[in-house]
Amino acid sequence: MSDIHADARVGMGEPGTVREHHDHHELGFIKKYIFSTDHKVIGIQFMITGLLFLILGGLFAMAIRFQLAWPFEEMPVIGNLLFPSTGGAITPEFYTMLFTMHGTIMIFFVIIPLLTGAFGNFLIPLQIGAPDMAFPKLNMFGYWAMIPAILCVLMAFHVEGGGPAAGWTAYPTLSTIREAAPGSLEGQTWWLMALTWVGISSMMGAVNYVTTIVKMRAPGMTMFRMPLTIWSLFIAALLQLFALPVLTAASFMQLTDRLLQTGFFTPTNLIINQANPESLGAAAGGNPLLWQHLFWFYSHPAVYIMVVPAMGLVSDIIATHCRKPIFGYKPMIYSMSSIAGLGFVVWGHHMFASGMNPGLAMTFMVATIMIALPSAVKVFNWLGTLWGSRIQLTTPMLFAMGFVGMFIIGGLSGIWMAATPVDLYIHDTYIVVAHFHYVVFAGSVFAILGGIYHWFPKMFGRVMNEKLGKIHFVGTFIFTNGVFYMMHQLGMAGLMRRTADPYDYETYQHLQPLNEFISYCAFALFVWQIFFVINFFHSMFWGKRVGRNPWKSCSLEWDAPSPPGHGNFDRELRVYREPYEYASPEVEEDYIPQTRDLG
Repeated sequence: MSDIHADARVGMGEPGTVREHHDHHELGFIKKYIFSTDHKVIGIQFMITGLLFLILGGLFAMAIRFQLAWPFEEMPVIGNLLFPSTGGAITPEFYTMLFTMHGTIMIFFVIIPLLTGAFGNFLIPLQIGAPDMAFPKLNMFGYWAMIPAILCVLMAFHVEGGGPAAGWTAYPTLSTIREAAPGSLEGQTWWLMALTWVGISSMMGAVNYVTTIVKMRAPGMTMFRMPLTIWSLFIAALLQLFALPVLTAASFMQLTDRLLQTGFFTPTNLIINQANPESLGAAAGGNPLLWQHLFWFYSHPAVYIMVVPAMGLVSDIIATHCRKPIFGYKPMIYSMSSIAGLGFVVWGHHMFASGMNPGLAMTFMVATIMIALPSAVKVFNWLGTLWGSRIQLTTPMLFAMGFVGMFIIGGLSGIWMAATPVDLYIHDTYIVVAHFHYVVFAGSVFAILGGIYHWFPKMFGRVMNEKLGKIHFVGTFIFTNGVFYMMHQLGMAGLMRRTADPYDYETYQHLQPLNEFISYCAFALFVWQIFFVINFFHSMFWGKRVGRNPWKSCSLEWDAPSPPGHGNFDRELRVYREPYEYASPEVEEDYIPQTRDLG
């Protein structure tokens, strides 16, 4: 019997020990830590990679904020080092490349890899009682498929014709223009290849996650005994399986438009470069709006690929650190499923300004507003869990509560932005930037940080410093709101995003002091992360050692050693309990682990 079939047999409840199919032999450093098939190592690989790209994406954001506060002024020392050809200043062309790369890196190389790649890999087998993923080698390839993506996205900034400059949405015809000689690979071409490799990596992970969750659960681990983190990752993996092929196909189509002049998205009469007729677009009559439909059919569900796993992490953290069962466990599952389902029928709200039929626009508007209902259920259930509980203000709990507050702000602005008449006014203003960052940065990144603080003891067998963690939270919370809350004011004044010098127009000159304030907060937010970096690496080697279950949590991963060894668990597992049995009158302690049988 193959490994996965043996695992499936045990997962379906047949008698057996904790997965005997792994060979217990010593592996060399390269095999153990580089080309590893261990889900825990792969999860940490995704985490380190995502955190490194978070720094790179943050540096791009700092350059953007410098330009918006002091347009076209020289950046002393750093500017001359980074942009010597422009005398240390950021040109309008380079500014366009900056925000394109910032959005691309933060979404495709930071948020999604950290949530689904890092936490998905590390937690799924541990929380369902499996020894590893269903397909360990496919899991390894899933991480290593990110390496070509990384090389391609880095190459995109250092090629003929400049880096990608069509925004992270890559709208044609801006993205299909060919300025360089035929056959050369411009920045936008490298960008498309990077996106394709990221999609391949995510697809490998999604197949693994769904198979592992469905087929490899420990005896007694029914679907409705799984923690909400597993449910959220399961739903996100399904979203990827259904939506990602559309974006991958669209990327190939745009690649052929650029390299083979096929004309999927390029109109017949578009003249790209009169001086070089050979670089004209395709002879066929393409439709630029086709790309928008295909792109947003994936990229709006992708918002929930970034947010739904964050919801699961926060749910586990809140239940553990307020010592109370999650309020409305099944409604939480149904609401996440509803959010995912509705996410597939709202992509058109990104295109209200494209000349959409009013009847169709109303359909998308109503569907978008309806997403607020399951989102409100989740917020209500989090607040219901907190109500009357014994809240422990640990660092993970602070970040989890910060996520809830930020998500409420981002969600409320999303409701009125969904109205077509409102969107036509605020489309491409800084209100959109504020809303998106409240959900994806202030939301998802707070959940990621809370998850790192919470599961760090399981990853490394040591706990992170609480004092440094709380200092990190306070500054991050204050400066995050200083950056993105004020952007609502800029948007209400009509200030357009993606503009290198918004003060060219006399109407907006009075907004420069507010933009300077936002930039100061952004610089402080970036520098403040040094507390996390110091805490993370110091705790990894010199943090206080802890046992299996330092948080006294109910879920299954805390039954494994810290950090877990080969095969994860060192004793036979059987699940008897729900995942959130805190403050139970059945025992003297205030929690009952899932593996405890009370007869």
